[in-house]
Amino acid sequence: MTATQSIINRLFALKDDKYAAFSASLVPNIAKERFIGVRTPQLRQLAKELSGTDEAQAFAAALPHYYQEENCLHAFLIERLKDEAELYGALDVFLTYVDNWAVCDLMSPKLFKKRPQSLMPKIKQWIASEHTYMVRFGLNMLMSHYLGDAFSKEVLELALSVRSEEYYIKMMQAWLFATALAKQYDATLPYIEAGALDVWTHNKAIQKAIESRRITDSQKACLRTLKIK
Repeated sequence: MTATQSIINRLFALKDDKYAAFSASLVPNIAKERFIGVRTPQLRQLAKELSGTDEAQAFAAALPHYYQEENCLHAFLIERLKDEAELYGALDVFLTYVDNWAVCDLMSPKLFKKRPQSLMPKIKQWIASEHTYMVRFGLNMLMSHYLGDAFSKEVLELALSVRSEEYYIKMMQAWLFATALAKQYDATLPYIEAGALDVWTHNKAIQKAIESRRITDSQKACLRTLKIK
């Protein structure tokens, strides 16, 4: 039995049909039969058990995966990598196979927080990719790690440099700018006032910002006047 088949068997031992149906409803671009129905805590526990083993290494090399939970497990195994070169190498390969937002948004390696100086060059590579979910991942990491103490206007300029008609890229851009409005309002507002984003992303960013509890009532009132009809 191959490492992949052994791991698939372990995933099926954890299956929940109702949860599979629920998960499939959230990711409409993936066929329902590709969902086993394994909950996130169970996937994380399995990743913990497999991490660093030859079985995990063989499984990670057997791309593409078929089941959604295989991809989720792979994402959690990558998160646990502690060597910087190994982590970036694994991400560069895996992200070209990611085919939905749910897997893409799972990954947030702890190593990134410890070594942000090496992350920015990789983000610049990822957002320039032709792979939808590599771009989305890059934007997500930009949002997650560079809207706080490490913020500069370059972050917003980088996010603006991405031009795509892909829904899942535009949605992440909107999410990034909404979060930037919540965390760096004064620096971000001029980009909204200037209409720097395309109309759909502009309006979606405003919508998400207005829904945020971190935006004050006066800021929300201002943002409402900036919607493009």
